[in-house]
Amino acid sequence: MKAPPITLRLFKAQVAELVDALASGASEQLARGGSSPLLGTSFYNDNNEQESRNGQPRLRGFFFNFLTLILATAKREGDNPLFEIAQEIALMFDRLQAVPPDPILGIIAAHAADPNPRKIDLGIGVYKDESGNTPVLKCVKKAEQILDSTETSKTYLGPPGVKGFNSAMTELMFGKDSAVLKADRVRTIQTPGGTGALRVGADLIKEAMPDARVWASDPTWANHYALFPAAGLELNHYPYFDRETSALRFDDMMSGLQDKGPGDVVLFHACCHNPCGVSPDPEQWEAVTDLTAQRGFLPMVDMAYMGFERGIDEDALSVRLFAEKCPEVLIASSCSKNFAVYRERVGAISVVCESSQKASDVVTVINSLTRKNYSMPPTHGTGIIDIILHSDELTGLWVSEVAGMRNRINELRKTLADKIAAAGIEKDFSFLQRQSGMFSFLGLSVEQVRRLREEFSIYTVDSARVNVASFNEGNMDYFVDALKIVL
Repeated sequence: MKAPPITLRLFKAQVAELVDALASGASEQLARGGSSPLLGTSFYNDNNEQESRNGQPRLRGFFFNFLTLILATAKREGDNPLFEIAQEIALMFDRLQAVPPDPILGIIAAHAADPNPRKIDLGIGVYKDESGNTPVLKCVKKAEQILDSTETSKTYLGPPGVKGFNSAMTELMFGKDSAVLKADRVRTIQTPGGTGALRVGADLIKEAMPDARVWASDPTWANHYALFPAAGLELNHYPYFDRETSALRFDDMMSGLQDKGPGDVVLFHACCHNPCGVSPDPEQWEAVTDLTAQRGFLPMVDMAYMGFERGIDEDALSVRLFAEKCPEVLIASSCSKNFAVYRERVGAISVVCESSQKASDVVTVINSLTRKNYSMPPTHGTGIIDIILHSDELTGLWVSEVAGMRNRINELRKTLADKIAAAGIEKDFSFLQRQSGMFSFLGLSVEQVRRLREEFSIYTVDSARVNVASFNEGNMDYFVDALKIVL
């Protein structure tokens, strides 16, 4: 007779507990220098410490397969419950559990399903125009037409990708007259977006120094929390944002970096900090880069919003100062926002080394890492940007369009702060005008954020980080009225 489902579930749970107990016990026995009746002492490689640290998961897998094999010997006749159980627990993915959705992706889905015609999505991290659209830039359209008419093949270009894109991005970030460019100390390799650049950078750090510690600002971009540990790196934090004043904790940040040194990697946001919108000013960047050179830790710069804070060249200040003062720098850049090519996945990893020869050596390591990851990069988006940055006409148009997006965001910040003050809301939101880029924390409680969502169909993440570029004349007054009610 077939066993009832509750019996199958209970038996499977008991098997899982037995597997854990056997693996744990055998691991402890071997760690004490003993031997296992089933495994002997050859299961571990005594000369491999990493293998020893990973021993228990391997033992667990051994015992799981061992018990599955025993159950699988049950007769395959009739409704033998042991054979049915063996089939179920032997499935590779049967033991995986669903993971919670990314909070921002969850917000996007909830907003899309909301029938309220006045709904507002303040969570998604893309630029929007006055109509609520994310348009293709004119310079991109023109360059795409050129690419379509001149491209003759879709064959692989090799791990580095589009050479013209790499050289143009290098010059854009470091400047035409950069000393590190003249000394040939920089190498840039295209990647699938800024996230791809960060992951390649993380893999490079892991390859160079497996025990390196990464330090990110508190707070930092949400995906940093997952990305660096996924590459096997320890992620820590240094003081950065004051939630009471909505300002930079500059003195605390400098104190927090005083004890960092060789073997540490400190991650900085080049401009338009995501999620808080607060960045060091030029004088503060001078102090930060001086300290970095003095202490000897590796600066890694996440550059996702070049041109959205003060200007193209102005927003590259931190990168140029680090390159001027430090023997090694790592930069992960993205073209998603400033070229509005989000879905094309255009990014780059740039490395500054102490010498030209070492830079060439490091590139071979990067190419090896990308080969084992995504093998070859996409080239459509990078081909477009290659054309733009090698045309004076299209570069001028791009600079103008970036300025248009930047100025609109700054105007939205001012208008929103003015409307909140005019509504008689006691809480001071003037900080919105002192911050830059698309994002800011509103300083709301989780309960207030959820009231905005549930009562007014205004969607943002629980931290109250909002995308200022999502506002327009048609929704700002509605938002201010709702804000006044929940406050």
